[in-house]
Amino acid sequence: MKILVTNDDGISAEGLWVLVRELTNIAKVVVVAPYGEQSGVGTAVTLRQPLRAQKVRPVVPEVETYSVEGTPSDSVILALSKLVKSEIDLVVSGINPGPNLGDNVLVSGTVGAALQGYLHGLPALAISMNGADSLYLDSAAKLAVLLAKKIGSNTLPRDVFLNVNLPNLPLAKIRGAEITQLANESHIDTVEEGHDARQKYFWLVRQKANKDAVEKSDVWAMEQGNISITPLHTCLFGKPPLPILDSLCFDLLQELQQY
Repeated sequence: MKILVTNDDGISAEGLWVLVRELTNIAKVVVVAPYGEQSGVGTAVTLRQPLRAQKVRPVVPEVETYSVEGTPSDSVILALSKLVKSEIDLVVSGINPGPNLGDNVLVSGTVGAALQGYLHGLPALAISMNGADSLYLDSAAKLAVLLAKKIGSNTLPRDVFLNVNLPNLPLAKIRGAEITQLANESHIDTVEEGHDARQKYFWLVRQKANKDAVEKSDVWAMEQGNISITPLHTCLFGKPPLPILDSLCFDLLQELQQY
């Protein structure tokens, strides 16, 4: 099995390399990721200027690694079209510090990168943590391994595209895992004004909506202390979860705790 790993936080991000280190236990891994921070760029691709990529020294030894001066989507497109010579079996994007829930997936670079893998006919995972500091990254990395193994063994279908969010809790305190749907109207965009020495400027702020989460939504799962696994599709809000996924979460947390 060969896995392409990317992210939207840049080639040096801690979450990327915790994920890579764990995945190398089960597969050959190649990393193609943006040079720097690209959070919030969604599915953006670079169309009107050249893209540059260079091979760099990996944090995890013997992992083929490229840094791309572009977006997360650019990174996956370049990887699958030019940079990686042998066939990729799975695309994993993350581990993102901060959740990607509800309509926020539409602006998430983490999800946007995974989407490119899915659009290229590959199974894809986007992995995020519901927190920004002191993250339990090992839990997310181990969960990615378990899901990758299920894809590799055909327990999960090869056309799967999963948005995975974990509560930032020790494994012993995670209550379970849920197959969820995207919460609707989960975020509110506001605009703040400021003024520098030259002129007025505007600052866009994305905030969680102050409303009760619908049961079985991804936001609801986070509030309950559960892992949220949301099957995504090109019609993100319209298609119900695949029946084969309904049994996935029954023993997933137990497997993760025994990893």
